[in-house]
Amino acid sequence: MDPAKVVAAQQGDALALDELLDELAPYVRRLCARIAPAAADDAAQEALLAVFRGLPSLRAPEAIMTWVRSVTVRTAMRLVRQPDQEVAVGPALAERSVPSFEGLADIDDALARLPPSQRAVLVLRTREGLTEEEIATALGIPAGTVKSRLHRARAAFREMWES
Repeated sequence: MDPAKVVAAQQGDALALDELLDELAPYVRRLCARIAPAAADDAAQEALLAVFRGLPSLRAPEAIMTWVRSVTVRTAMRLVRQPDQEVAVGPALAERSVPSFEGLADIDDALARLPPSQRAVLVLRTREGLTEEEIATALGIPAGTVKSRLHRARAAFREMWES
């Protein structure tokens, strides 16, 4: 991401802002779809709105992606924790009182069945390539919490995948 474009957008250049949001939108949507599958569209829209509103206060234009990632992850986590947001499941799984993980063939399907806190750390570590410290910063939690959630997430994912 070009820091000059970020600065121009911060200074009110509408074209630069439009280009910046167009460049960020696919990344924001992808991240929201992985962390909050059932609320991905709403999360992406809210995250982009938060980026738009907060852009003037961004002090380090070269850190735009780190900042956007933090805003997006926190927005997605907030929405996925709302009681009316549930993981979308197929009809066979929806009829069962206890979820079964038999026959999962898709990684995203398995990820969607993890608890939101575990899903977020696993996505940020494995798909986004963040360190545990970067994940802690993005989620606003201690690094030790990231380590324990990551351990539990990997174990739960492995169990789902192998069953």
